[in-house]
Amino acid sequence: MIEKILVAVAGRGLCEEMFNMLMDIPSLQRASVTVLHVVPPQVTADGMADKLKEGGEILAQAVQSLKVDPTKVNPRLRQGDPKTIVCEVAEEEKSDLIIMGSRGLGRLQSILENSVSQYVFQLTSRPMLLVKDDTYVKKIKRVMVAIDKSDAALECLKLALALLKEVSGGQVILVHVTKDLTGKNTEDLTPNAEKDPILAPAVAEVKKMGVSYRCVTATGKPGETICRLAEDLSVDLLLLGSPDRRPNIAKSFLDLDRLLGNSLSDYVRVYAKCPVLLARTVG
Repeated sequence: MIEKILVAVAGRGLCEEMFNMLMDIPSLQRASVTVLHVVPPQVTADGMADKLKEGGEILAQAVQSLKVDPTKVNPRLRQGDPKTIVCEVAEEEKSDLIIMGSRGLGRLQSILENSVSQYVFQLTSRPMLLVKDDTYVKKIKRVMVAIDKSDAALECLKLALALLKEVSGGQVILVHVTKDLTGKNTEDLTPNAEKDPILAPAVAEVKKMGVSYRCVTATGKPGETICRLAEDLSVDLLLLGSPDRRPNIAKSFLDLDRLLGNSLSDYVRVYAKCPVLLARTVG
């Protein structure tokens, strides 16, 4: 259940737009929201004063644009490194969902340019909804969930059903991609896809909730296939599980393997053309 949402704003407006779309979902209308803007350290006191003033204006404008009861809004202006502050505030507020913008940088470029969203994605254990600068935010009706045998995929399915259970005309699209890196690609969008043994438990859960659904099975490169299907099926929101691979002894270090692209969730985060909600289970 999503009761506390953290929206990290940067003055571009997309995160606020995404939040407003979420507020059309009945199950989220009781949620409270923390709106956070972080002002990075500046070289001079005058520079810091100017940035704080600008940050206050960005925060005020963001709060004003939210379609929610003002008593449920907690605006926070913080000074520091945005990467660490977002993680800290998410923990302080016990946020059930983080909404962040992303410039959609390539994976190596995001390391070199010190991507805030990439860093937060690596270190937070909380569900994170990423909205890229070039994303067209739509009313949420069609939600795709990538299904495999992982607990993280099950968490995504639960989130999707919680979102859609009271949405008129809502549909969940269950997708199972079998990895094939040889270049062979197949797809089955017919009712036969429902017979896929990986999708069967998910279908049973969906039927219990009475949510409209369709199933898709495919073979190919998982990241490319999921992104292509999301675009072909005009998906409004894509949910993807991201298993927690960070060793307990090194939670504060970035997973360079993942950053360099060996991760399905990283590929989809960068290349999907719709908002992406990443969820992981914490070991």
